[in-house]
Amino acid sequence: MTATAAPELAAPPERRAAARGLARGGERPVLGRLSVPWRLLGGALVVGLALLYLLPFAIQIATSFKTDPEAASHPLALWPTTPTTAAYQRLFGIAQDEDSVPFLRWLGNSAFVTVVVTAGRVLFDSMAGYALARLRFPGRALLFASLLAVMAVPGIVLLIPKFLVLKTFGLFDTYSGMMIPLLVDAAGIFIMKQFFESVPREVEEAARIDGAGVVRIYWSVVLPMARPALITLTILSFQGSWNEFTHFLVATQSGQYETLTTGLARFVSGGLGGGSQYPLKLAAAALSTVPVAVLFFCFQRHFVRGAGAGSVKG
Repeated sequence: MTATAAPELAAPPERRAAARGLARGGERPVLGRLSVPWRLLGGALVVGLALLYLLPFAIQIATSFKTDPEAASHPLALWPTTPTTAAYQRLFGIAQDEDSVPFLRWLGNSAFVTVVVTAGRVLFDSMAGYALARLRFPGRALLFASLLAVMAVPGIVLLIPKFLVLKTFGLFDTYSGMMIPLLVDAAGIFIMKQFFESVPREVEEAARIDGAGVVRIYWSVVLPMARPALITLTILSFQGSWNEFTHFLVATQSGQYETLTTGLARFVSGGLGGGSQYPLKLAAAALSTVPVAVLFFCFQRHFVRGAGAGSVKG
């Protein structure tokens, strides 16, 4: 070994790759990190965009602690002059001197419907996704094509058919009519199908040799492996059913079935008293975003992992 070759072998692999690239006449590869000014500029840009997106939420929180006159005169102030919790007291029924806002009833209806719909979607979407990914039956390709076609149809065009179907079957203005049409979601089925197709078939074949049937393989073998996709589907289903508005608008009429979305819409339109009532409206809107935000931040790592889980085949 020559003396000139020894230092090259002792160098790190990145440096040796760079030297080989220069010897072949190529361009010098990017080895190090960005320079300090560029890193500072990128960090400042990210922080600026984050603050820009957080500004409306900060104004919302600040306004919820203002009085009605202050909210009307200084709507963009980020700190109330005289902080007050009157809006939250009225929402939770602590203040008895004003018209009551059925916020707790809206919250209870939203929580009940969201939990049932989320559980139903996770179960039925995973079952349908596994059937489309693994089972062979007549019309399977046509069924999957129909599923893709359903995903391409705007939801707004289905409002009148939904109302007519619910009215015909006696489900209008009931909890069943609010939940049953939402128990299965085409996008959720597609997500689960793509993930199940990435699961190695050898795992299922080994379970089949041991005598396990289709249901047993799905429930005990494949479903535990689909945890990232299930968490992704849970977050999307929870967020979608919690924020659902158009379906509840055509499925209910009585005030006892109002959710946070329909109740807040009636509240904002002036259905629960006159005046601007900006602090009260923004306090209700801020509270309605808390469950979804908490769920997303708790499972953010699993959500990002599961979002691309089905893109790589095993």
